Amino acid sequence: MVATFDPDADRSVRALWSRLDAAGLPPERPFPPHLTFALASDIPAKTRTALVAELRLLAVPDIWLSALSTFSANENALVLAAVTDAELLAVHSALHDVLAGKVRNPSAYYLPGNWMPHCTLLQGVPTPDMTTAFNAVFPTDTIRAKVVKVSILDTKNPGTEDVLFTR
Repeated sequence: MVATFDPDADRSVRALWSRLDAAGLPPERPFPPHLTFALASDIPAKTRTALVAELRLLAVPDIWLSALSTFSANENALVLAAVTDAELLAVHSALHDVLAGKVRNPSAYYLPGNWMPHCTLLQGVPTPDMTTAFNAVFPTDTIRAKVVKVSILDTKNPGTEDVLFTR
């Protein structure tokens, strides 16, 4: 389940992707710039309906992508980390309350208490290329991303999307 951004924020992230391309680091990009709230192998239809109802009640905040950062747990990733404020955490927690016990194989990385909100710029590159990637996009300006859509993307079938919320 992901949040996608307004056109200005989308363009700003894509400009960073272009800088990575120019540095010879064109990653796979099957999805638009986004922030992931949850990941699971299956989110049933009834749960999706409950998510739609919950999203109608929530005030989904703007997301401030402000820190260039890296992950190296499973594979190397260069990301823009989001400011983790109370509003964003409240939305994340509320969505996970709906998902709890109702999805198959939830990813522990996205559960409350573990989640590190971010927008991925590059992933799956060898460690030596991470320095090149960092230098290609540093410094970065803070991006204010207005959430225009929350949806479920099928990672096995890019282009398949179930929209839960728009504004």
